[in-house]
Amino acid sequence: MSGNSLEAENFRPGALPGSGGPGNRSGYPTNIGAPGTFGVLTRYRDFLPINENTPIISLGEGDTPLVQSPRLSERVGRGCEVFIKNEGVNPTGSFKDRGMTVAVSKAIERAARVLICASTGNTSASAAAYAARAGMPCAVILPAGKIAAGKLLQAFVYGAKIVAIEGNFDDALRIVRDLGERDDFAIVNSINPDRIAGQRTAAFEVVDLLGDAPDFHFLPVGNGGNITAYWAGYREYHQQKRSTKLPAMIGFQSAGAAPIYYNRVIEKPETIASAIRIGNPASWKEARVAIGESHGAIDIVTDEEILEAQLWLARNEGIFVEPASAAPIAGLFKRSAKMPEKSRIVCTVTGHGLKDPEPFKNKIDNLPPVPAKIDSVLRAIGW
Repeated sequence: MSGNSLEAENFRPGALPGSGGPGNRSGYPTNIGAPGTFGVLTRYRDFLPINENTPIISLGEGDTPLVQSPRLSERVGRGCEVFIKNEGVNPTGSFKDRGMTVAVSKAIERAARVLICASTGNTSASAAAYAARAGMPCAVILPAGKIAAGKLLQAFVYGAKIVAIEGNFDDALRIVRDLGERDDFAIVNSINPDRIAGQRTAAFEVVDLLGDAPDFHFLPVGNGGNITAYWAGYREYHQQKRSTKLPAMIGFQSAGAAPIYYNRVIEKPETIASAIRIGNPASWKEARVAIGESHGAIDIVTDEEILEAQLWLARNEGIFVEPASAAPIAGLFKRSAKMPEKSRIVCTVTGHGLKDPEPFKNKIDNLPPVPAKIDSVLRAIGW
């Protein structure tokens, strides 16, 4: 059966779960719609660890915009061309969904009964959503008082059991690792290789859209899984002759939570960028390999630089991202003078700004009202 006929069979309007196709869908939701609207398990199934027995649990993740950024390119200068890979438009608002669709699908295939994760926020939201989609319970272990309200709210609304502990993310992950030894629990953090497999698809999309790999790829680094996944994806596409080169991977950590940069565990990491507030990354070694093999670098930016970049990106390119996502933009500002002429640069922004709006919330509290008159409004807007 051809690929086109396979799509026609399994994604025709009105198709029912269990109607055949990639994976055993019996009892699980199926995506329905026009070609191009399906998740990464459908688009990149030949590159993913799935088979005819894998149920497809998807919310239509992936296929995110690669936005050409003229003002950012102008700021870098020297003929460089900058693109933003906007992962904040995934179903739960972050890049985590790419790996979660694979991890949850494989967990069901292995007959796991409960999903479990430690989280700084985005993983909990994604895990809870895909658990709800699959009709299975999800437990989230997180550090008390350290999670952005928007992300915590997502996990709650999706129905996860949330447990806040006295400790940091690394303490939460230690507990999750121990629970993962039980057969009935499936860990869906990035220590699960299925998560990394799914996240590789973002690199595939970059190459598919640009026609080749970029010269440089900038992204935030917290637990280290995403830079690991991108590098694995670029390498695989290169081995398959789908690209002619490999990018230098440039990762950025917040100065207050930069264990890889300082090459030591940070016992009490602190940064406004909660998504990368991690002191002992689970994929530390793998991230180092990605940086080394790609001839890339790990660097730091301050919280002040992150907030400045977050606001600049929103007001100049129309892309609102959470603080952690602004780290590579701040990093690009910092390193722009070092970029070779005519470089093609991709910056991954990992989560939507509404995930964590707290840094700017006080700016809109108690807006002073003006009289409901045209002249008053014109004065207020400075016209």
